[in-house]
Amino acid sequence: MTVDWAKEMRELVGEDRLVLHPGQVGKLSKDYYWYSPVLEPLLRDKRADGVVVPDSEEQVAQVLAFACRNGIPVTARGAGTGNYGQAVPLEGGIVLDLSKLDRVLRITDGYARVQAGVRLGALEKRLREQGKELRIYPSTFMKATVGGFVCGGSGGIGSITWGNLWDGNVLEAVVYTMEETPRRLVVRGSELAAYIHNYGTSGVLTELTIPISDRVEWRQTVAQFDDFESACRFAFAVATDDSIRKRLVSPVEWPIPSFFKPIAKKLESGSSAVLMETEEGSEEALAAHAASFGGRIGYVIPSGQYRKVIGLSDFTWNHTTLWALKADSSLTYLQAGFHPADFLRQIAQIKAVFGDEVLMHLEFMRSAGTVVPAALPIVRYTTRERLYEIIAFFRAIGVGINDPHTWTLEPGGRGELEAMLAAKRANDPRGLLNPGKIRVPSAMTTEE
Repeated sequence: MTVDWAKEMRELVGEDRLVLHPGQVGKLSKDYYWYSPVLEPLLRDKRADGVVVPDSEEQVAQVLAFACRNGIPVTARGAGTGNYGQAVPLEGGIVLDLSKLDRVLRITDGYARVQAGVRLGALEKRLREQGKELRIYPSTFMKATVGGFVCGGSGGIGSITWGNLWDGNVLEAVVYTMEETPRRLVVRGSELAAYIHNYGTSGVLTELTIPISDRVEWRQTVAQFDDFESACRFAFAVATDDSIRKRLVSPVEWPIPSFFKPIAKKLESGSSAVLMETEEGSEEALAAHAASFGGRIGYVIPSGQYRKVIGLSDFTWNHTTLWALKADSSLTYLQAGFHPADFLRQIAQIKAVFGDEVLMHLEFMRSAGTVVPAALPIVRYTTRERLYEIIAFFRAIGVGINDPHTWTLEPGGRGELEAMLAAKRANDPRGLLNPGKIRVPSAMTTEE
């Protein structure tokens, strides 16, 4: 960053909105990419030239216009809780920290309209005080922002009922383009596919409208089983039992429960566990399901203690990986999708080949209305080559893998990547938004 560059930026946004201190810039150039032993050495030295922290849409537009005129890359950032280097600037330039766009603009009976920097934990608290709640959120929700989740996430707690982000969980977005005169787009319906989980490559989101639901009194329950297959059969039965209202159904193979230090003493040693959030009053139904699969109900957090003690969701989704890493730094993870009906056979094949080198962790969710076993298995890492041998085996037996050891956006199953590429071409003709995160075909030039 040159002195003139910094001087002009100060004039645009003010001294307090520009961060140049090397330590702060380094910190704000990072996310949780270190979950991956493949990404960690590749991204540890990547950093921005400076960070801009706008507090209005007008300032966002000014920064984008300035950067476009000067050919400066811009990487948008929320709270930096992503795991694939989404918010790491590969080519320097500006990190655009949107955390100060933190106003809740409107809450109605059916939706919340918020700026992108609103933290999901604060929003959930406010909603529950008003008799409402979020439909879905990541395990990092206390830190994560709404914009960061929409641009870098996919599903989470609540997905067993409401699906992932593409299942109607984003209603509208305000997007700014990367042009000398940035356009303010209001995007709805099918056009949202170009901006959900886009890593900020096809436009900068400043405002989101998300659906909300009525507040439920959630009881948290751990069911325990002598073997993981029984835990999975129980979890599937609960996941598909529409008489039980639920927010979380997460089976984990032993020894994963031993990694959960804050609650490990409350869990049975040697037992696989299913962590759940279900509506108060579902106790008998859960106990009946557990008994039918040879299990028993263990640790319970009553609804009156919801958010007052460490909750079970803090040990699910990718927080499971975090607890594993705290216990053993040689561990990492994969993101997998199993067959809705044949997942037990697939799991048995994996365990027969890899044993404890791969520890199973499932998250039951709905995708396009169908209950599916998503998975975040824990993997003992030795070499990159061995990791990709494991990935190849998963794929060979029909288990889908979204590779968490690359920073590049991969094709989805609903045409999302094609939509993002089209939007990037229209909105970012110079390729300055988070460069390197989406592979733009060489034929896609502005001269076509």
